[in-house]
Amino acid sequence: MSQTNKKIVESVPNYSEGTNADNVEKIVKEIKETPNTRIVNVQFDSDYNRAVITFVGTPKGVLEANLAAAEKAINLIDMNQHQGQHPSIGAVDVVPFDPAKNINMEECNELAVEFGKQIAEKDIPVYLYEESAKHFQRKDIDNIRVGEYEGLKESIKTNPDHKPDFGPRKFHPTAGATITGARKQLISFNINLGTKDLAIAKKVAKCIHNRTGGLCNIKAMGTQLEGRDCIQVGISNVDYRKTPLYRQMELVRIEAKRYGAPIVGTELIGVLPIDAVLNSLDFYLQIESPKQLQQKHLLEHYFDF
Repeated sequence: MSQTNKKIVESVPNYSEGTNADNVEKIVKEIKETPNTRIVNVQFDSDYNRAVITFVGTPKGVLEANLAAAEKAINLIDMNQHQGQHPSIGAVDVVPFDPAKNINMEECNELAVEFGKQIAEKDIPVYLYEESAKHFQRKDIDNIRVGEYEGLKESIKTNPDHKPDFGPRKFHPTAGATITGARKQLISFNINLGTKDLAIAKKVAKCIHNRTGGLCNIKAMGTQLEGRDCIQVGISNVDYRKTPLYRQMELVRIEAKRYGAPIVGTELIGVLPIDAVLNSLDFYLQIESPKQLQQKHLLEHYFDF
């Protein structure tokens, strides 16, 4: 198959490890050593206690890399000792498969289902979300994470709404549970506020979160990052084409201003599609001719392997 027609999948697995750099590197190594994959970005944070690895590859390569990395993470991470700001239900918390080039959502769904089945063989309950969800309410990951690790650990045993799609109706003793699915590319774009008051960030997050009357496709939470002496509104945009970045940015600016808190910085987790950048560039610069903005996906630089 030519480079032009090669099928490319993006995956952004999230692991519940942000304090031990050696463990993160061991997980990353499993992906690096898998043929037909390329790592784009690695980020981990001690306050969130979370590692996010963005990589691309052929369908077979991405599936094999995720399985190898998951096995390593399962052996390294003990959820009984885990503490962090980010909601989580397992060592291998969520593993999405995103169509990047010459591949459709259904093919990514097949990868997610196969990944889920193989993880379940390790006595880990697996939930399907987004485009792979078998139940409508599970399209939204928040509905799966209700109660987070401690709560779901108990309710999975008896609550029919919390029965996993694959695997046992009990948590793995140390690895908990896993979420996987095919999805559109998600953008994690966090906004730092010039305040020491966590309550302000929580109020702003509530104003923009889709469930509390905010913007469609936006999930948000206010957090205090002690390691960086920072108050942050953590934001996940699950469909940036419908809810552009500039819209979430400006609504945060408006709501934070009510409390006298300016935006002092932003943080991107993973990579950013260039069309999302160009959309915001067009909004802020008000360029008369949109044709001047040539759209090309940022990830294409990583497709040649």
